[in-house]
Amino acid sequence: MLGMSEPKAASAAPIIKDTTEASFMADVVEASQEVPVIVDFWAPWCGPCKTLGPALEAAVTAARGKVRMVKVNVDENQMIAQQLRIQSIPTVYAFWQGRPVDAFQGALAPSELKAFVDKLSDLAGDGGLGEVLDEAERLLTDGAAVEAAQLYAAILGQEPEQPAALGGLARAHIAMGELDQAEALLNNAPAAIASAKELEAARAQLALARQAANAGPVEDYRARIEADPDDHQARFDLAQALHARGDAAGAIDELLELFRRDRDWNDGAAKTQLLTVFDALKPNDPLAQKGRRRLSSMIFA
Repeated sequence: MLGMSEPKAASAAPIIKDTTEASFMADVVEASQEVPVIVDFWAPWCGPCKTLGPALEAAVTAARGKVRMVKVNVDENQMIAQQLRIQSIPTVYAFWQGRPVDAFQGALAPSELKAFVDKLSDLAGDGGLGEVLDEAERLLTDGAAVEAAQLYAAILGQEPEQPAALGGLARAHIAMGELDQAEALLNNAPAAIASAKELEAARAQLALARQAANAGPVEDYRARIEADPDDHQARFDLAQALHARGDAAGAIDELLELFRRDRDWNDGAAKTQLLTVFDALKPNDPLAQKGRRRLSSMIFA
């Protein structure tokens, strides 16, 4: 959890700014110890600079803080240009950990600029985000839903379009029984990540959680099935009740048996429910992997 403090400090600095000879060390050399810094050398009279500058700013903005951009007007900061031996403009340097690591001259196509920025973004990795997400997931798995929610919310404060964090926050609300809050989060997800697999998993968990609120006694459903093995509604309800009490494996078995007996019952409800259960599990969960294989073998038998 301590790792969240450093990214917050870094994100406080502007992503794009102008610099001077007096502030170049702080804005570029020192700042590049935390995040790659792109330096755009330009001048008001330079035609190609007027094309490159906005395009480069757009690419940097799209990186959402993984790189920064500093603009240097060479007419007003000739000493910097001389020290870095700028022969023509536009010239772009990239600094990482205090030293130049890449450069180019002249205007580039937007796709080339994106590749340039992406390459720099990879230098700094994810800034510890992966470790923080792992910690939040561990807390949620261990039953500390409140603490997990706080950590996911902190991540979203820095990266509002982080799908794993938004999906995790929704799942934390589900674990706390706050289903309406989870649904609101998912319904208002940014368009760019609305269909992300992490959000689909949270939606599946939300659907199952709402079903669990109406689940009846397992014993009653078992008795009905024992009396009539073709009571498909009872078997479907049994699967929901089993999942509600944490027996995902038992729920999958009953739904597969229902699918085997009548795959078209209730507009294919068994298959739909199975896919919801699978989506709610982690992709690498053995139950999901085995269950999907069993379902596929039945479909294509």
